[in-house]
Amino acid sequence: MRIIKTKDYQDMSRKAANIISAQVIAKPDCVLGLATGSTPIGTYKVLVERYQKGDLDFSGVKTVNLDEYRGLTHDNDQSYYYFMMHNLFGQVNIPLENTHVPDGTEPDAKKACDDYEAVVENMGGIDLQLLGLGHNGHIGFNEPADEFPKATHCVDLTESTIKANARFFEKIEDVPTQAYTMGIGTIMKAKKILLVASGKDKAEIVKKAFCGPILPQVPASILQLHPDVTIVVDEEAGALL
Repeated sequence: MRIIKTKDYQDMSRKAANIISAQVIAKPDCVLGLATGSTPIGTYKVLVERYQKGDLDFSGVKTVNLDEYRGLTHDNDQSYYYFMMHNLFGQVNIPLENTHVPDGTEPDAKKACDDYEAVVENMGGIDLQLLGLGHNGHIGFNEPADEFPKATHCVDLTESTIKANARFFEKIEDVPTQAYTMGIGTIMKAKKILLVASGKDKAEIVKKAFCGPILPQVPASILQLHPDVTIVVDEEAGALL
């Protein structure tokens, strides 16, 4: 595990974008695993800027996103498909048929999850997986549990996660209570993993996840066992390391 401490959010975003850019340049047809949430937005912004300058080409890249809210359509402005279109897919030259997000509109949870797991496997695996870090240690929507879930599955979101996401909705009752998410096992199969975290409110969980015991109650702690993980944190998030 490699931990990179950066000055601030902008510096964290640049450093993370450097790692993703290097992957795309080294392997133009790579498979990127992508994350949503507020933390990666700056990283995506840097990638878009580099594409616009002619420094990056996404025409051969394939992507698989970590998760999607169950029940939200692609055109819902709180869906993760919409998020990705706004922050990356619609801003670069990646063919949309190369982008994949779990189908939140599929009512059959088992079918939705099995289909998405097959998508990842058929791509030959993920070259680089980008992750954020939830306040309770979740990665994707893998919430604290009694065991690490292996494959893509439907998860009941915890109260803390629903509250954290409520800021994006008009009222807390509008926040979906379930999501389809890649499992820990799927994430751990990625050849490389890049996790970003920023802000003083993440300092405690960063320390707990990467300096504490490996427990399914702290899902991100499993990353300690991965052979190629880079953690990029700003000064505040890394304050307790």
